[in-house]
Amino acid sequence: MAVAGLAAALLAPPNNGVGWFLAGVFGVGAVVFHAGKPTVERALWLAAALAFLAMGFLRAAEWLFPMAVLASMVCGSIAMAGGKTVRGLVFGVLGVGLAGFRSIPWVARSLSRRGPKSLRPFISAGVALVLLLVFGSLLAGADKAFNDFLEGLVPDWEVGEYVRMGFYGAVAAFGAVGACYLVAAPAQIDEDAEAKPGTLRLKDYGLPVGALVVLFAGFVATQVAVLFGGEAYVMRTAGVTFAEYARSGFWQLLWVTILTLAVIAGVARFAAKQTARDQLWLRVLLGALAVLTLVIVSSALSRMWFYQQAYGWTVLRLLVASCEIWLGVVYLMVIASGITLRANWLPRAVAGTGAAFLLAVAVADPERVVAEYNVTRFEATQKIDTYYLSTLSEDAVPALLRLPADKRDCALLRLRMPGAEADWREWNLARHNARESLEGVKVSERICESPYYTER
Repeated sequence: MAVAGLAAALLAPPNNGVGWFLAGVFGVGAVVFHAGKPTVERALWLAAALAFLAMGFLRAAEWLFPMAVLASMVCGSIAMAGGKTVRGLVFGVLGVGLAGFRSIPWVARSLSRRGPKSLRPFISAGVALVLLLVFGSLLAGADKAFNDFLEGLVPDWEVGEYVRMGFYGAVAAFGAVGACYLVAAPAQIDEDAEAKPGTLRLKDYGLPVGALVVLFAGFVATQVAVLFGGEAYVMRTAGVTFAEYARSGFWQLLWVTILTLAVIAGVARFAAKQTARDQLWLRVLLGALAVLTLVIVSSALSRMWFYQQAYGWTVLRLLVASCEIWLGVVYLMVIASGITLRANWLPRAVAGTGAAFLLAVAVADPERVVAEYNVTRFEATQKIDTYYLSTLSEDAVPALLRLPADKRDCALLRLRMPGAEADWREWNLARHNARESLEGVKVSERICESPYYTER
């Protein structure tokens, strides 16, 4: 607990940087030391938690870092709390936080039993701090070079910094205590017990699900006509361009995909499966619905593809398209589980693939991917939105340097002077590479216009 709290307080910087990863390493190390050798599953989840924190110094995108920290906390909680069913995984996500509150009496009893001995680590740390302050001050006064070295190691902290450090330290210590408590007193969640038999009969769910199947089949039939008819068919029947057609429908199809997953999960959970006839109809109806929804996923992805061909990729389009691909993988797993009507493995598979997809997107460096694609597209079509590219982070700099001088100046308008880190804890590989890449690059003031500003 003390190690995790101190590491978070002293190492985690206000912005993304290497300090977050180092704090995570200390926190995970302290928990593993207390918990003992982890299982393979726990080790994978803990490795995922650290991998997400590593995005703090590998990527510069400001929007990505909070998402990565949240994903790291979720992975860490599942690692310690576990979970196989939907109920178990929900507890797994919240388990460390809940265990932190449950551990208060446990910590109090432990401290009372140990008595004054429990204070020895804190006394030792306090003595070490006093000795460092006294002797460090004397040695710094004796040599200016050593004084400059110490000043580089110790950042200038204000009152707000101490408040932030206290908050980070308290949250990390709270999480570490919760994780250790889960090891000492695992939560009793009966996930292996058989679920109660479903009560929904075929006449209860057959008509609603059947109606959805017919509706989806009609939609899929029109999509086949669009795919084979192409742009001419869309303009003739809908009166819009292919790009407008793609843009108008993608988000609706995404919601259809998500809501249908909830319908399938609800019916599969509460439908009666006692007889062979019940199981057959359940497989036919839900299988047809899942297969048709998989085609709708393909339609949504094709619309996004047509849309980006007209206007190029943005980070949001890339993220949503990646989410749609993951939903397609989920539907494939749903179809596989529907064959046997046994889905004990499905909740963990959905959670694991979700974490893997998000980590893969972060590792792929979405802002650089977007910038590289748009620069390559410009080289082929001479069309580019430099205003949007100028809003990206330092991750995009290597790709933007490939542009000709006039377009490059507009794209680098906000990135020509990447800020230096306040101290070593905020060191970031992407920002470091961007600064090195921009050395010697002259950026001139220009009047920049976006050809897509009013079109999309």
